Amino acid sequence: MDIEQLKYPIGKPQIPKAISQQHISDWISTLEAFPKRLHNLVENLSEEQLNTKYRPDGWTIRQVIHHVADSHHNSYTRFKWALTEHQPVIKAYYEDRWAELFDSKTAPIQLSLDTLKALHAKWVYFLKGLSSEELEKVFIHPEGNEKVSLKENIGIYAWHCNHHYAHIEQLIIRKGWL
Repeated sequence: MDIEQLKYPIGKPQIPKAISQQHISDWISTLEAFPKRLHNLVENLSEEQLNTKYRPDGWTIRQVIHHVADSHHNSYTRFKWALTEHQPVIKAYYEDRWAELFDSKTAPIQLSLDTLKALHAKWVYFLKGLSSEELEKVFIHPEGNEKVSLKENIGIYAWHCNHHYAHIEQLIIRKGWL
C-alpha cells in the first residue's frame, strides 16, 4: 500500500456544496453509531496491538483513539461557540502535539471510549435539535481564515469517524488480527 492510501484510506472529505437534510441525517447517524462501532473494533486488542502504528510515521491505535476523543470534544465546543457568538474565530490546536502527550501514549483506551460514548450521545441529541437556520451558522478556522458552517462540520466529523475507524480496521486486516 502506498503512503497516501494509508493516510487516507477512505479518501479526503468530500462535502457537497448543496447539503441536503438527508446528508445531515446520514451524518448524524454516523456520529451516533461511531462510539459503539469503535468499541467493537478495538475491544479485544492486546496492549501490544494498541501500541502498533497504523502506518509508518503514524500514530498507534491507542493514540488514534485518544485523538478522536480530543478532536470530537473540540468540535462539540466549536458548535457551541458558533451558536452563541457571531462567526467566532475558533481556537485551533496542534493535534500532533496532543497525540505525543503522556495520556495519549499511555492511558487506557477505555477512558476515551467512555468519553466518546457520552460525548456523542450529547452531541447527537444537540444536533438533532438544531434548526435549518442554526445549521447555517459558521465559525472561522484560523488556518486560511476559512468559514465553516455547522452543517458542513457535521459532514467533516462524520468523515473523521470513518477515516480513523478505517485506519484501525485496515491495520487489523493487514496484520490478520481478526
